[in-house]
Amino acid sequence: MRTDIASPPAAAGPATARAKDRLDARAVGLIVLLSACWGFTQVTVKFANAGLQPVFQAGLRSVTACVLVFAWCWLRGIRLLERDGTLWAGIAAGVLFGAEFMLIYIGLDFTTVSRSVLFVYLMPFVVAVGAHFLIPNERLTPLKVVGMVAAFGGLVVALFDKLSLPSQSALIGDLLCILAAIAWGATTLVIKSTRLAMASPEKVLLYQLIVSAVMLMPLSLLFGPLVRDLTPLTVAAVAYQGVVVVAISYLVWFWLLRSYPAGDLSTFTFLTPVFGLVFGALILSEPVGLQLLAALALLAIGLFLVAYRRRASRQTALPH
Repeated sequence: MRTDIASPPAAAGPATARAKDRLDARAVGLIVLLSACWGFTQVTVKFANAGLQPVFQAGLRSVTACVLVFAWCWLRGIRLLERDGTLWAGIAAGVLFGAEFMLIYIGLDFTTVSRSVLFVYLMPFVVAVGAHFLIPNERLTPLKVVGMVAAFGGLVVALFDKLSLPSQSALIGDLLCILAAIAWGATTLVIKSTRLAMASPEKVLLYQLIVSAVMLMPLSLLFGPLVRDLTPLTVAAVAYQGVVVVAISYLVWFWLLRSYPAGDLSTFTFLTPVFGLVFGALILSEPVGLQLLAALALLAIGLFLVAYRRRASRQTALPH
């Protein structure tokens, strides 16, 4: 953001016989590192927005990552062009993916990283509600409802936190980030409820990257000059998003999904907004008061409860 944000958009394939039934120290270390990586992404977007127009920056991110993921698939011999009935669902997921990042990147022109990361990570609650109606065996449970109430409380607290509100225009950015969370949730629901759920993670990711690149690059021409003040920091920030976040961290995430229970991994997603808020405060000197910390705590509790699954369940979950 999108991971996610920028976040991992695809579900893992069917569990293999080699998959472990619990997280070990290596898995926990990797998922904490990935959460920090994704939390730092919003900071890099903020840096790059000073040098590049936001929509153009989002398009460059997709183009860069697309080339690298294609190279990975070619080296690994992963088949991408076989007919499997995923084309239209893949295009729909790509359009939603592109809309999500366009909203996040523009939103960060108005609001702070600390606030945006809270609103973008409302996505799992969009998925929980949508899945209740669209996907069998993904009904809302009392635990999930409690988590959603906690997250909604966090949203209200964050919106009315005057200390972290840099200006009234920040509310525009907040709204755009909330809309981005809805687009991210809709992308996840498309993936989970169509043939994309059976496709390889690399193919699902490439659908999103290709369609969003084709969509965002022409759209960027409608949002003003493409370059604002290009500096080495701008280039480094965009490279981080395309290379480290999308191309490297997502592939590590896919490996984790194939090797460990997806539900257990998903419970660590609450760390990403925590890291985002910390990095925004430490690197960008964004104000963080008790009200924003309370909002973060409520969101983290909500994320944990919505993602939590009893170990006895063998159900595979799409990571948020």
